[in-house]
Amino acid sequence: MKIAVIGGTGLIGSQVVRNLTAAGHEAVPHSQSTGVDVISGQGLDGAVAGADVVVNLTNSPTFDEAPPAFFRTSMENLLAAARNGGVGHFVILSIVGTDRVPELDYYRAKALQEHLLATGAIPYSIVRATQFMEFMDAVLSWTADADTVRLPATPIQPIAAEDVAAAVTEVAAGAPLNGIRDIAGPEVFALDELGRITLSHQGDHRVVVTDPTAGMFAAVKGDVLTDESAALAPTRYADWLTRTH
Repeated sequence: MKIAVIGGTGLIGSQVVRNLTAAGHEAVPHSQSTGVDVISGQGLDGAVAGADVVVNLTNSPTFDEAPPAFFRTSMENLLAAARNGGVGHFVILSIVGTDRVPELDYYRAKALQEHLLATGAIPYSIVRATQFMEFMDAVLSWTADADTVRLPATPIQPIAAEDVAAAVTEVAAGAPLNGIRDIAGPEVFALDELGRITLSHQGDHRVVVTDPTAGMFAAVKGDVLTDESAALAPTRYADWLTRTH
């Protein structure tokens, strides 16, 4: 199959392209660096022309109030190009719990993206993943100073990007789900405890202070970012840390 991977040069997209190519598909990466702009629409018709499947892995550049406009415009442009090109399967990557955190602009924006896809005319699949292990360093930096890192005790179920890419690859190469597949890491941690584990492994002596008001995840109530019924990925956080840090 010919598969157009929009956002195909990023963390997940580059691995999806590599996986699909190894499986014998014609996977073509598209991004701003290849002349494709999902907001202006530049290059979209050419990118999806002749594609059996479109995988959209683009992301808003910020997590503030901008994501809803980004996801609405990008999805409307992509869906129009895919319809015009006769695409038979449209895949997006979303987040476990995205419809249960209305307090966060970014999560509302991802829920909007899902809605636009599910109510469109193209057969579709949505892969929802828990928080990426690769994002932990960024999470630590949001509320850090020279001596401390402040984190809430929000339960999360971190998943390695390579496991996310493997799941997206499998879905993209298969029949449309016309629904959602949830994937998650094999372990649940409180975010503050995960911060302590990460800093200790890195030899960082800053102290993690549990603060229910700190950072983006302070708005998350309960365990909505975990999913005990999700398909569990194999990579454990300690093994990922050892391999990557």
